[in-house]
Amino acid sequence: MRPPGFWSRPPTHPLARILAPVGRIYGGLTADRMDRPGAVPPCPVLCVGNFTLGGAGKTPTALALAGLLRDLGRTPAFLSRGYGGRHSGPVIVDPARHRAEEVGDEPLLLARAATAVVARDRPAGARLCAGSGADVIVMDDGLQNPSLSKSLSLAVIDGGAGIGNGLPFPAGPLRAPLLRQWRHVAGLVLIGEGMAGAGVAAEAEAQGLPVHRARLVPEGGADWAGRRVVAFAGIGRPQKFFETLRALGAEIVAERAFPDHHPYRPRDWAALTALAAREGGDLVTTAKDAVRLPPEARGAVAVLTVALAFDDEAGLRRQLAAALPRA
Repeated sequence: MRPPGFWSRPPTHPLARILAPVGRIYGGLTADRMDRPGAVPPCPVLCVGNFTLGGAGKTPTALALAGLLRDLGRTPAFLSRGYGGRHSGPVIVDPARHRAEEVGDEPLLLARAATAVVARDRPAGARLCAGSGADVIVMDDGLQNPSLSKSLSLAVIDGGAGIGNGLPFPAGPLRAPLLRQWRHVAGLVLIGEGMAGAGVAAEAEAQGLPVHRARLVPEGGADWAGRRVVAFAGIGRPQKFFETLRALGAEIVAERAFPDHHPYRPRDWAALTALAAREGGDLVTTAKDAVRLPPEARGAVAVLTVALAFDDEAGLRRQLAAALPRA
């Protein structure tokens, strides 16, 4: 889904005002659903979610949390719905066997770091995670899903996007009214800078919640300086990827933005290769996009990988330790 432009405009935009009554109904139903009690999982669940539709950086956050949990002596496993995949699960993701159209793109990335389970039925997925040897589950997305009780939920915010116009879908990007969602989170992860995200962070602090400020750190930064590239991405905010490349010194001779989770088809690949040949640049994309490329494209596209770094990693580690019973 490509977010409509009016979501980032003031809530007085005509389309937002027309759709606001529907948004109140949708947001209220979602908020009521969030308030339902969930099943007790076999081990603690740490939920990495967001207040809005679309990407905010949940997957890099989940990967970073798994690393911190290992530092605490825990054995994490990832649990995902597998958005974009057709497997209902529960199934343990095998990157050597599964493809993005089967299990989704994010679980393929997560499975490179730890056991990753895809399950539409979250309690069943949690049981499989525990059965695989995990003593803590990192749930990628699921803040609005009440089926599992969570030990800790963190909401991820893109500093440049924030919560858009602050209205529930379809009038805006919120999944439920923000005031109804605060009660379900124990902290905010703010990725990058921007006035939009700063406003949400200030509200979190007013709620007495910790704000864990973080930034995406590209790997191999020196490799991009002066390089002519044709950049393409189908993520929540492709412009952020393009900005990162420019900050590394890459010369973007053409860019193409696709909807989030876009399934690349042979015709897409043909158009991209033709564009790269015409502009004289190397094709480059994100790690999340790379797992969705058709087989003939694998190995022919450069991949910019990033990792999430926290300004106060020790503070986040303390919050994680406090939320978990002693192993």
